[in-house]
Order: sequence, then structure tokens, then C-alpha cells
Amino acid sequence: MANRLKTYFLLTILTVIFVLIGSFFGKGGMITALIFAFLMNFISYFFSDKIVLAMYRAREIKENEEPYLHRIVAELSQIANIPKPKIYIINSKTPNAFATGRNSNNAVVALTTGIIELLDENELKGVIAHELTHIKNRDILIATITATIAGAITFLARLLQYMAYFGAVNRDNRKNGNIFGIFAILLFAILAPIASLIIQLAISRSREYLADEGGAKISGNPLYLANALKKLAYGVKRYPLNNANPATSHLFIVNPFSGRDILVLFSTHPPIEERIKRLENMII
Repeated sequence: MANRLKTYFLLTILTVIFVLIGSFFGKGGMITALIFAFLMNFISYFFSDKIVLAMYRAREIKENEEPYLHRIVAELSQIANIPKPKIYIINSKTPNAFATGRNSNNAVVALTTGIIELLDENELKGVIAHELTHIKNRDILIATITATIAGAITFLARLLQYMAYFGAVNRDNRKNGNIFGIFAILLFAILAPIASLIIQLAISRSREYLADEGGAKISGNPLYLANALKKLAYGVKRYPLNNANPATSHLFIVNPFSGRDILVLFSTHPPIEERIKRLENMII
């Protein structure tokens, strides 16, 4: 519950930042920005899953092709009380997985060939249960809305920088020699996208902890996912997903760029060690 409240709070802060930047352009600019955001939302809502799957050349597999995987997904979906999602395979040595889709009726679980080869059945159950929790909690939709607002904030902030630089914003202040007003606008325009990024990452991290907890309950044993994460941490370092798009990294169960982040602060995932620790503490 605490993580859910944190998510809603951060989304509210993100929206407030958006409104503050839009206010510099007046009512007309704000309306234009909102229309732009709604268009982005529409495309993301209905087509984001297809775009991501195509990006990684994922292929849907039928039950007669992989009855083993379909059995696991069907069993766990029944426990999670959600419709059985479609299963897609990504031909990659990188052991990883993600879920996508706007709701539980249009959901997909995508698995790499690497993760299927690396994990045993119980560990695979832990991973799939984690992804089913994301579907059940509508995490993909939340991530899409956040990304849309953050993208609009970045766009407006950059535009604000240019306008302030050329004196198009608050010209009266400039004529009066009040450079502090323009400086404040520039500083806000620079810091707002950074704040948006940090909020996005915080939301992503909190949802990962919730998905780990839910996955542990659905699979029936927290150690299934904990053991899987240990293997995945090693596997991703050995076979990083070189063709991964940074914009989609938060979808994967482990960061596809694991071990290559400049700062932990800017990782889309919580530290794997902390995730494993929390899962192990669930059995105490």
C-alpha cells in the first residue's frame, strides 16, 4: 500500500511540474501542450505493446510449439486470477523477460531464449509470476502515462530555455535589467526534466518491489524468484542486450544494461541484491 501511495504521489508531482512549465506559455500554450500529451497517450495506449515487440523481433508461440511454457503461464494466471496472456519469444542469449499490453485482456509475456535455457522450472515460475503481477497491477499503463507526461515536460522545458535565451519570455524583466528572472526560468527549465527523470525512475523501482512481492505469492515460494534473480544478474553481465532501447529498459525484469550504469541513482531497477534480500526475508 505504501508503494502504491508513493506512486500516486510521484505522478501528482510530475503533473504539477508539467502545469508549472505550461503556465509560462499562457492558456494557449497549455492547451496545445495538453492536446500534444493526449495524442502521445493515445498512441502509447493502443500501440506501445506492438511497437516494443516489433522492436525486439519477438514471435508469438502457440501451445503446440511450447506446451511447457503454456502450461506454466496457464497455471500461474489462474492463481493470479487474470486471463492467460499471449507468449512471445525473443531470440537472444540475454536472459530476460518483460510484460506489455494496456490491460490484462491484451497482455503479453515475452521471454528470451536465454532465460528459458538458463532457469529451471521453479525459477521460471518466479519470473513469469513477477510479470503477471505487473499485468495485474496495470504497471505498464502507469509507466506509459508517466513517460508521456515526462516527455511533454522535457519538450516544454527545452522550448522554455530557447525562449528565455532569446528574450522571448518576460521581456519586461529583461528591459529592466532583471536578469535574475530569466536566470530562474532557465534554471527551472534545466532542472524540470531532471526531476521528471528521477520521478520516473522512482516509480519504476517501487513497482519492481511490488511485482517481486506479488510474484513470490503467485509462484508459491519467494526463493523461486530470488534464485532466478541471482542467475539473471550473472547472465545479463555475460550477455548484455546490446540492441536494447534505453526507453524500454524499465520493462525488463532485470536491467538489460546491468553493470554498465554510471550511477545507481539513474538505474531503472532497484539493486538486485536488495530485491533478493527482500524476497528471502519473506520466508522468515
